[in-house]
Amino acid sequence: MATKRFIHAMRDGLIEEMRMDPTVFVMGEDVKVGVFGISRGLIDEFGADRIRNTPISENVIAGATLGAAASGMRPVADMMMANFLYLAMEPLGNQASKLTYMTGGQIKMPAVFLAAQGAPGGNAAHHSESIHPILMNLGSLKVVYPTTPYDAKGLLKSAIRDNNPVVFLYHISLGGSSGEVPDEEFLVPIGKGEIKKEGSDVTVVAMGLMVRHSLKVAGKLEKEGISVEVIDPRSLVPLDTDIIINSVKKTGRLVVVDEARQFCSAASEISACVSENAFGSLKSPILRVTTPNLPIPFSPPLETHVVPNVEKIDEAIRKVLVY
Repeated sequence: MATKRFIHAMRDGLIEEMRMDPTVFVMGEDVKVGVFGISRGLIDEFGADRIRNTPISENVIAGATLGAAASGMRPVADMMMANFLYLAMEPLGNQASKLTYMTGGQIKMPAVFLAAQGAPGGNAAHHSESIHPILMNLGSLKVVYPTTPYDAKGLLKSAIRDNNPVVFLYHISLGGSSGEVPDEEFLVPIGKGEIKKEGSDVTVVAMGLMVRHSLKVAGKLEKEGISVEVIDPRSLVPLDTDIIINSVKKTGRLVVVDEARQFCSAASEISACVSENAFGSLKSPILRVTTPNLPIPFSPPLETHVVPNVEKIDEAIRKVLVY
């Protein structure tokens, strides 16, 4: 088992699927260069027919991707930044999420949209948002959000093989992070969460970079005798509600950490789900650690002030324990 960086694990998964299936190809802005490293060097092996640069038009990229998918190909569209998906909302919201339903299953849409999101420290409002709640609300798009290199590779391979459109999000700050990845082929199923750390006093559900922050806090609190269970959904649509509900029934407390804005966030959906299905098990109110309802500031100190961090997660866990 090798130690690999997050982006390299994604790249390895993409290469494996392209070698296995000739209908898999990559398209997007500067994919021949591979700005973020995912498709870097792939043109040397697969050529310009399967590594296709596109104009700087996210609407065109998304539309062409869906057309290729409906025609029997398995395109992987590198959209670069998740904020840019706002420019592709018509094909995503009106076509990707509806065509299979509207054609009674006659059209399959095996398309993957890659996008980096999150606030890395000074990228400003147009490049720092976490937009997964908007995508979660579109009806039938699958949305995955891995945290580790292992999950990144396994989920990307599963997304490429899926016959439905999948938005594959990853936190931009995790691109250089490292972790163990098996040498043999493996898949991570879409819709299956994972307990990253077991505990008995409080459940923390976190996603993206917030999983790492939450694990750091859990390790610190463990030394104080506070046992924190950390759950990474890995997939937001479909969402593994069973793993969350069962954990809350065990601990009786829930903190949800979501870098998206609080209003209509993934944290809101998870909180509602637990309230509906495990209310009798709760020993205290559910707490959310999220970003306020405002744009992400350019100033790094202001960004640190508004987005969830280790200190805010620590405070929320301590608070939920003393209600």
